[in-house]
Amino acid sequence: MVFVIFFIFYVGTVVGNLLIIVTIKSNQTLETPMYFFLFYLSLADSCFSTSTAPRLIVNALSATTIISYNECMTQVFALHLFGCMEIFVLIRMAMDRYVAICKPLHYPTIMSAQVCITLIVLAWIGSFIHSIAQIILALRLPFCGPNLIDHYCCDLQPLLKLACMDTYLINLLLVSNSGAICSSSFVILMTSYIVILHSLRNHSAEGRNKALSTCTSHIIVVILFFGPCIFIYTRPPTTLPMDKMVAVFYTIGTPFLNPLIYTLRNSQVKNAMRKLWHIKITSGTKK
Repeated sequence: MVFVIFFIFYVGTVVGNLLIIVTIKSNQTLETPMYFFLFYLSLADSCFSTSTAPRLIVNALSATTIISYNECMTQVFALHLFGCMEIFVLIRMAMDRYVAICKPLHYPTIMSAQVCITLIVLAWIGSFIHSIAQIILALRLPFCGPNLIDHYCCDLQPLLKLACMDTYLINLLLVSNSGAICSSSFVILMTSYIVILHSLRNHSAEGRNKALSTCTSHIIVVILFFGPCIFIYTRPPTTLPMDKMVAVFYTIGTPFLNPLIYTLRNSQVKNAMRKLWHIKITSGTKK
């Protein structure tokens, strides 16, 4: 049952996000900063889910669930690299919406192609630095006793429980790193969207409805992703029974829901997808 459920979620995540990636790359009407960032959000979602879901799916059918030390450390690195990348991309998407709605006349200058590429490069660099910091913390942990991880993936919280040392300082560093990134990013994002929604009073009814539709989908994604992250990474070194369920929600559930949220609430993406599939089906018929 676990295998079937998470296999469906994972396939849906990969297919949905790849469909968005292909649609954005193949349609010239989507060559705007918002869809440029959506492309990287879908890429990060696919990789983020891939860092945990395949192992969970394979373990569901295995009599023994064993992971090597090197594979465990790789999973920690990948989980934080693509998770942090998703956070940074969401911030850039909020920045794009703020400039588009609050400073429309300066939008082409502020959100130029060069600026967007620079922002994405900085996001990758920041994500890499964050992941390196997490891996350094994980590699410093000595393991000399139990080796059973009370989790479906390798992350610092369950590994801290197995360490043969006082983990108070490392947990403090974890909270000041991952916890601070989650909390501060959530505050920045919600503040930016509050400012955007407040500024919509001065727009026409049509413009207000269009902007509200776009911002609502972004806010839903932010709440679904950051709620579980803040719960996991901003508390003392304790493991709760609900941790695994909460982690499933933001590592597998949110990447699965993102394509649905961005396509169902975005007529431009839906029309581009219809056009893409129409071209594919028509060309296939001619052949």
